[in-house]
Amino acid sequence: MISSNLKLVVLAGIFLAQAGCAQVPTQTDSAPEAAPTTESKATDEETKSDLPVQELTAQALYQYLVGEIALQRGQPELATEALLDLAKSSRDRRLAQRATETAVQARQLTKAVEAAELWQSLAPSSLQARQAAAALLLGSGQIEMARPHLDNLMATQGDARGHGFLQLDSMLSRQADKEAVLNLVREVAEPYPDLPEAHFAVAQAAIKAGKFELARSELAQAERLRPGWDAAVLLNGQILQQQGSVSEAIAYYRANLKKRPKAGQIRLALARLLVSDKQYQEARVEFQLLVKDSPNDPDVAFAIGILSMQEGDLETADVYLQKALANGHKEDDLVRFYLGQVAEERKQFDAAERWFRSVTQGEQYLNAQIRVAGLLARQGKSDEARQYLKAISPKSNQQRVLLIQAEAQILREAKQYQQAFDVLTLGLEKMPNQSELLYDRAMAADKLDKLDVMEKDLRRLIQVKPDNAHAYNALGFSFAERGIRLEEALALIEKAVELSPDDPFIVDSLGWVYYRLGQPEKAAALLRKALILRPDAEISAHLGEVLWVQGKHDEARKVWDAAAKQFPENEALRDVLQKYK
Repeated sequence: MISSNLKLVVLAGIFLAQAGCAQVPTQTDSAPEAAPTTESKATDEETKSDLPVQELTAQALYQYLVGEIALQRGQPELATEALLDLAKSSRDRRLAQRATETAVQARQLTKAVEAAELWQSLAPSSLQARQAAAALLLGSGQIEMARPHLDNLMATQGDARGHGFLQLDSMLSRQADKEAVLNLVREVAEPYPDLPEAHFAVAQAAIKAGKFELARSELAQAERLRPGWDAAVLLNGQILQQQGSVSEAIAYYRANLKKRPKAGQIRLALARLLVSDKQYQEARVEFQLLVKDSPNDPDVAFAIGILSMQEGDLETADVYLQKALANGHKEDDLVRFYLGQVAEERKQFDAAERWFRSVTQGEQYLNAQIRVAGLLARQGKSDEARQYLKAISPKSNQQRVLLIQAEAQILREAKQYQQAFDVLTLGLEKMPNQSELLYDRAMAADKLDKLDVMEKDLRRLIQVKPDNAHAYNALGFSFAERGIRLEEALALIEKAVELSPDDPFIVDSLGWVYYRLGQPEKAAALLRKALILRPDAEISAHLGEVLWVQGKHDEARKVWDAAAKQFPENEALRDVLQKYK
């Protein structure tokens, strides 16, 4: 057993070693100093003498230990109170820093601001303290109070001042009052008319405030001070895009590339813009030039891989995505997910499963695991697929819904409609207003001819989400398919068209209800439009049936034959072919 006096000595040693804050009043301070941060070792050395001289008391030790133990036990609010009180009484800058960090961890913004301002006042030469105070004041919306800290940061950064201005945009990104942000940045930048980064920061703020002419004027100043600066050119291009002139942005990038053909970032921006404008061939030319200049750039390889996927060139997509992964693409799990998609499209199911299983984190993790289950189900392993999904621990209701939907889909594909219905019902018992589950159970009820349940779910969905076009469409189509309540079906589908006029499946439904109402000419015109919007087996089945009834048998056969080649396994198409051929 350790005596009480010895315990106090041991704890005091821990206290001094961890915080270095309670200085014993002796000529030589033997307590270890906390390791200096990267902000400036010289500054720490210069300010050691600023540390307060005070007696290590039992109360101070107790407060410190309360804070640290509370933090270890997952009670950051209690830790913040104890450490901030101790920092105030001790006037020790290191405890103020610790209190700031703890308050941030506890998400106590008011306390964090208070602690950071105390830290900055106790360590006025500390860049880290001033940065923390500025960021926290901005985070709490106190823009004007943050300005002195920003002014001081810019004034004291010397050669790093330009980098400081480039950080302003991310520091201010969450501020709702974009006009106030613009005014703040202009005031902070005013003393530095010859610094290109200062003009660039004003341009960024001006764009977010919708002041595009001011932004372009500031960027012109930045380019005059630093000719050929890629960042300024790219931001100018973004302004042109935001103003709705994609063609101007493309021409602007091309003009810059004529002067500097090796400007890789500008060429990459041009290539991506061409992809977004669906100029795929032109984009491929730019990407090939990028590969020539930067053969090991993972971003370029990734972009070419995605472009190749969009064009259906799966072999090239696989080559470049694997190259992006080998060259260290920063989002490696995303690359693996796309490689899994490519392998699945190429019907290389074992490879696809390996790629999807190798996705271990990130936004695509859950989608990848759902794809693994889908691949297992495709091999006839439906029970194993369901168990695989059940082993995943969802982190939110959204993830829980996705897992329920995936399990129900596996059961539907196995034609186990009642079990799919039961899985969705169980999910709705726990989350009764989840729109995705309401829709999916309505579709499962339709398969089981439970018209009352289907109608109840879809009407509930319309209540929850009155702008959900597919809810109106599904209910209207179910009536049309059964040949009942056709006028009501027409009204429902017309509402769906109003909400989503170019959705091919909704246009198909409208055509089908007109067919049921005895208006085949109008029906055929709408079904042709739907098929142009999206080649689809069921739309083809509907159009062929309407044409057949009109006596246009040859045309009907052509529509069906083309669809049968593209969708040989579609059940609805097979049924209509069996019916008429």
